[in-house]
Amino acid sequence: MEAGLGRLRLSPQDFWTMTLKELAAMLGGPQRRPLGRGDLAALMAAWPDEPAKVEQGGTYG
Repeated sequence: MEAGLGRLRLSPQDFWTMTLKELAAMLGGPQRRPLGRGDLAALMAAWPDEPAKVEQGGTYG
């Protein structure tokens, strides 16, 4: 709030209706690129899903 209302001098209406991406862009925050296939594959390899535990009569995840 201090950055938006104070430093950027946005009106309260403008501040409360903007998105976090818009605020970050106005503040000069880091611009992130979308996650690519290679990045997703690396994350999936580093953090694989645990297989579901199977009990008699059903599965539990």
